Amino acid sequence: MKIRTVLFALFLLSVQSLSAQESSSTKPTQAQPSETIFRAGAATTNITPFLDMDIVGNFAPQPIGNNVHDELHVRCLALDDGKTKLAFAVVDNISMVREVWDEAKARIKEATGLPPENLMFSAIHTHSSVRVPAGAGSGNQLSDEYRALMISRIVDAVSMALGNLEPAEIAWGSGQLPQHVFNRRWLVKEGDSVLSPLGEPDYAVMNPSSALRPKLSEPAGPTNPQVYCLSVQTPEGRPIALLANYWLHYVGGVEREDFSADYFGEFCRIMEGKLGTDDTAVPPFVGILANGPCGDVNNVDRTGKSPAVTYKPYEKMHLVANDLANEVMRIREKMKYQSWVPLRAAAEELELGVRHPSAEQLAYAKAVLAKPEGEKPKHRLERHYALNAISMSKAEDTTTVFLQAFGIGDLGIPSIPFEVFTETGLQIRDQSPFPDTFTIELANGSGGYLPTPKQIDLGGYETWIGTNRVERDASEKIRDKVLDLLKKIR
Repeated sequence: MKIRTVLFALFLLSVQSLSAQESSSTKPTQAQPSETIFRAGAATTNITPFLDMDIVGNFAPQPIGNNVHDELHVRCLALDDGKTKLAFAVVDNISMVREVWDEAKARIKEATGLPPENLMFSAIHTHSSVRVPAGAGSGNQLSDEYRALMISRIVDAVSMALGNLEPAEIAWGSGQLPQHVFNRRWLVKEGDSVLSPLGEPDYAVMNPSSALRPKLSEPAGPTNPQVYCLSVQTPEGRPIALLANYWLHYVGGVEREDFSADYFGEFCRIMEGKLGTDDTAVPPFVGILANGPCGDVNNVDRTGKSPAVTYKPYEKMHLVANDLANEVMRIREKMKYQSWVPLRAAAEELELGVRHPSAEQLAYAKAVLAKPEGEKPKHRLERHYALNAISMSKAEDTTTVFLQAFGIGDLGIPSIPFEVFTETGLQIRDQSPFPDTFTIELANGSGGYLPTPKQIDLGGYETWIGTNRVERDASEKIRDKVLDLLKKIR
């Protein structure tokens, strides 16, 4: 009788143990569901502007485009984990207002069912493209026609990428390319300052001339030398697409009246030459480069330590793109591909205060505009920023921006519709709940520069009214909201 009791007790213990094991194994994990297959697809469409359109990116007078140095494109990558689809679209344009993106997204949702929060669209910030008006009926026929073309080609690129979805593996990684990133804002030595266009003292200067060097102390902010790479290929190893992210402004060196996708387009062509080795492959491999937080970073060393080099047109652009492509290839060779990862997306509207000029700034602006024609200006851009101040004085009190985050396995990718300072991007990366994180800027809108509060207090081009259009604490509010979105999908 005692033996039976012991045996029964042992039986109950074994059942409880098995039950506990089964309970543990049914807890939510990121393991691949047995019925799903990870897929990826990519596509490009041509968005080269019409000749005779104004090339934007510089102060007036703006040149008229009369030559295409290299074709401009929309480059798209679509991902599907069997339950959720995500799509990136990167356009070769200086920036795109939200109204254009919203119209394209509405058409894509109608055609494919993908909601706006699953579509991450951004511009590369080439200074050799054209402005796309917010709405039709701008009064410029070429601009209106180009706007219609742009929206159609974005919709086409996403639709084709979704149509090209095929079984895929995915991997990501990062490397370093420090020699091409320099903070372009320099602090003025303590006790000194320079004049802003509205007659106020600035304590930081963008791209200072050699004549100003004796007045300077050090760069006003950090840089990020990291290169990020997201790669997809078929299970057999054929490359499908590669999305890179580097935190560097345009390089330039473009002929004045040429259209060009700058080093972004050159990088994509180099990558397509390296990985799109099969000319008969249908669909072909697509290289993509999205811009990261680099509102205060460019490719010009103002320390005086680098040897003076004179570059031919497009030469430096090719140098940067080639170095970037070589680093991406090095990263790619070491990455380990996964057959499945979960995809997630979240987005939220954030209301921000709009910046208005002070009474003193407005009075100064009116005085500038009242000057007799031919009177020597105190600042070469004073009239431009006087007009900005008048315009911003009439602006609405608030604006709403679209913030977004993608989760791709253990990789987090947020996006922000501004030219973001590197410091903000680094804060997002370092505080992200994801092991790996990079940010895409100028996404889903174009809100101007986004300096930190400290940088706004220092002054300088990126902080001048009109160049910066939102409240002083906007960068911190955006950073916190983006981190909330990353936590939400983690």
